[in-house]
Amino acid sequence: MKIQRFAIGRRALAATAVAALGLCAAPWSAAQEPWPSKPISLVVPFPSGGTTDVLARALADALSRSLGQPVIVESKPGAGATLGADYVAKARPDGHTLLMGAVHHTIATSVYKKLPYDFQKDLAPITTVAMVPNVLVVNATLTPARSVAELVALAKSSSRELAYGSNGNGTAQHLIGTQFQASTGVNLLHVPYKGSGPLTTDLLGGQVAMSFDTITPVLQHIKGGKLRALAVTTAKRSAVLPDVPTLEEAGLKGFDIGTWFGVLAPAGTPKEIVAKLNAEMARIIRSPEFGERMRAIGADPIGDSPADMAARIREETTKFAKLVKDGKVTIE
Repeated sequence: MKIQRFAIGRRALAATAVAALGLCAAPWSAAQEPWPSKPISLVVPFPSGGTTDVLARALADALSRSLGQPVIVESKPGAGATLGADYVAKARPDGHTLLMGAVHHTIATSVYKKLPYDFQKDLAPITTVAMVPNVLVVNATLTPARSVAELVALAKSSSRELAYGSNGNGTAQHLIGTQFQASTGVNLLHVPYKGSGPLTTDLLGGQVAMSFDTITPVLQHIKGGKLRALAVTTAKRSAVLPDVPTLEEAGLKGFDIGTWFGVLAPAGTPKEIVAKLNAEMARIIRSPEFGERMRAIGADPIGDSPADMAARIREETTKFAKLVKDGKVTIE
């Protein structure tokens, strides 16, 4: 009888040990489940038609074929791209919800007094897709200026402020506008939009006189003669606009602001999934086909590591914090 009780107790202990091992192994087993197991959502924090959307769709198309699951571009615009970032930051960290982020998010960290997420802590960098220069353009019919100097003279002599459009408060275009004003001494009226699509429509219609948008959404209108490019905002000229000078060449010393775009996942996404995404995306971005597609729209493909992208975010956040402070740009 004693032997029987001992046998029962030993079986119970063995069962308990197996259960305990099962509990310990659960997180690892979840990480080893096949991925991706369903369609992936790539969130764009701007309306369709802008550079973020164009890059996201180009990457999603190739990534869908590479991963064997649809990669769906989902637009969640608003609040200078912060609504889309907040959505992804709070999403389940399983590799099925990603953000097409941009330089705007490193600026928003300093511009907004309070954000519902921490861009560096709540999102995990995967790779930088491309760098795209911004370009100062004017409505070719309604704004006679043919150079930065002529635009500055026009702004100073005008009885009312010239209006410039941006992709929203706290975006790169907004900050470039404040820096342009500080460098030239002109007063401009800032008109924020939800993205490049509606901004470009109003620029063509004359509702705003100028913009500092990325090259991609305005390139066809520059080539078509409806918009006139006066200068690019980066340190070097753009390959697709070789005859357009930089702002530094136009007399604004030290002016060097461009717009990078990259993919991030919610913090806590398994490292194996982040590594897989990085490998697949970097291969696509560095391919001749993708590179040719990017350069045709004025973008320089990158495809770096998660660590390199994280370093870029830290450096840009520090850089723009100073510019935001100097320009006294704040948003409630």
